[in-house]
Amino acid sequence: MIKKAAVIVGGAFGDEGKGKMISYLCKKDKPDIVVRGGVGPNAGHTVIAKGKRYGTRQVPSGFPNENARLLIGAGVLVNPEVLLGEVEKLKEFNVNSRLGVDYRCTIIEEEHKKRDSKSAYLREKVMTTGTGCGPANEDRVKRIAKRAEDIPELKKYLADVSLEVNCAIDSGKNVLIEGTQGLSLSVYYGTYPYVTSKDTSSSAILSDVGIGPTKVSEVIVVFKSYLSRVGGGYLEGEISDEEIKKSEIWKKIHELERGTVTGRQRRVAKFNFKLAKNSVMINGATQIALTCLDLLFPECSKITDYEKLSGDAKKYMKNIEKKLGVPVTLISTGPELESTIDRRKPEKFN
Repeated sequence: MIKKAAVIVGGAFGDEGKGKMISYLCKKDKPDIVVRGGVGPNAGHTVIAKGKRYGTRQVPSGFPNENARLLIGAGVLVNPEVLLGEVEKLKEFNVNSRLGVDYRCTIIEEEHKKRDSKSAYLREKVMTTGTGCGPANEDRVKRIAKRAEDIPELKKYLADVSLEVNCAIDSGKNVLIEGTQGLSLSVYYGTYPYVTSKDTSSSAILSDVGIGPTKVSEVIVVFKSYLSRVGGGYLEGEISDEEIKKSEIWKKIHELERGTVTGRQRRVAKFNFKLAKNSVMINGATQIALTCLDLLFPECSKITDYEKLSGDAKKYMKNIEKKLGVPVTLISTGPELESTIDRRKPEKFN
């Protein structure tokens, strides 16, 4: 029987903890291929592996699974300096021999970064990361951008990712597709104009890696137990400085919330059901992964058995499931991979 792929995407403003959940799935389910879609190096995933914390912006978050092929889809922007730097940083995971970059990936050049930083509108209003992604996507649309096949340093990594992924699925292999950012940062469905430079929905991620929707069995949407946002744009229900000062829980959350790429302070808010329902609808979610439960409910830190969670935490999650109509199957109770509650069926995501 032909197996199908699973795609995991962010449900809100990015920074939902996708890196942790992707790494967990890679360790638990041992996919043969982990392929990255999304925008480019303007999004970072934080992964804890071998007792160390790693922030990746180009290499797929599934790198700790040393038996998996690591691929970057054609829709992803590539900064060769960032990518090769990560390959070197992750050499103990043998990334160098496992990485494949689609030859059609658009390249971010230094000129793109300069255009990004010189734009007062992008820098001061939209508050972009300044990584050159917007200008690079602009040049891709104009058909004047360089591609990975034009960069000698990337020659050894070039691959036809869509062909490789489709052949893998058709031969019964397990494939995990990871997205970046979150739906609320989609240029179509997000809080325009405070968005990234392309769509970030599950459909767009599939397009980025070159597979059709009939080859996906599960769409896992990741939400934090609360909301956080870095940069500009409206954040409904944002916790004020005064509220943060009065609450030990929100004070701790606020102290921990900084962007992976920029290090900027993230703003925080309570879980937003209207936003989440829209994200579940557009992404076609079949499962929800809920992260940072231990920050909102400190008594649940590092718990791995659902039945041992506090009554308040269980009530909180049941309310989310009821209002969104999608099961919460994965729950993160700490940054470590082992601090995860897995409520999925035995067949996992295939």
